[in-house]
Amino acid sequence: AVLEGASGITLPETRDFANIEGKGASAQVEGATVLLGNRRLMDEGKVALGALEEPGERLKGAGRTVVHVARGGEILGLIAIADAARPTAKATVAALRERGVKVAMITGDNAGTAKRIADELGIDIVLADVLPGQKAEKVKELQAQGQRVGMVGDGVNDAPALTQADVGFAIGAGTDVAMESADVVLMKSDPYDIVGAIALSRATLRKMHQNLWWAVGYNVIAFPLAAGVLYPVLLSPEVAALAMSGSSALVAVNALLLKRTRLAGISRGGMSRASAVEHNAVGAAV
Repeated sequence: AVLEGASGITLPETRDFANIEGKGASAQVEGATVLLGNRRLMDEGKVALGALEEPGERLKGAGRTVVHVARGGEILGLIAIADAARPTAKATVAALRERGVKVAMITGDNAGTAKRIADELGIDIVLADVLPGQKAEKVKELQAQGQRVGMVGDGVNDAPALTQADVGFAIGAGTDVAMESADVVLMKSDPYDIVGAIALSRATLRKMHQNLWWAVGYNVIAFPLAAGVLYPVLLSPEVAALAMSGSSALVAVNALLLKRTRLAGISRGGMSRASAVEHNAVGAAV
């Protein structure tokens, strides 16, 4: 939107551009220092907001991300940005909460913007005004409270937190470093696939437990019989070999039954169930 607005403007030469992590950016334009960023950057640059302070706070209170523009230490204007949640984000949060998963949002946005999105999606835990380098620390704090944390992210700044989390979920359309840091990559970039990934993981774990207990139970019975503990009841080598083959086949078939697991939100073709729900209820609709 900013680029489109500036499309018909002759732009002066810009030098010494610098990205200021978690705050904004600065550059030299026609010999003057231009600052572009949040209130924290303005305070550090000793820029008085003057008459724009009240509109800025009002926009923040309305859940907008406010970008301040200053030149030579004087405020020029504000740019208000409103984040839009992904179509399936609300359904994702609801489905996770139904499965007993606590959902938290961690963001560098101001508290007003974070609360607006959180209220829209039904998220109770909000960690706002978090600098990029602090995301991993926030994950550590949750883990220190005894929580097992799954982190979902798509940017370079999310990579340390994705690595720190017990399970990292990267969005398929995200940066390469985020996908390399994560344990799971959502190829469709649909947050509802997180629900399907958790369902598949739990189904796989159930199959592992079933097969483990079947193998243990089989051997607990077969070993004493083969060793003659219950003589004269014996297990002949022929029957033992047949039973072992049958046990392996049963374990393999039980594992293949995973293909019958119904994964919410994940389909081989067409619109996913979650997308269909949101499409039908678009009037009511990260």
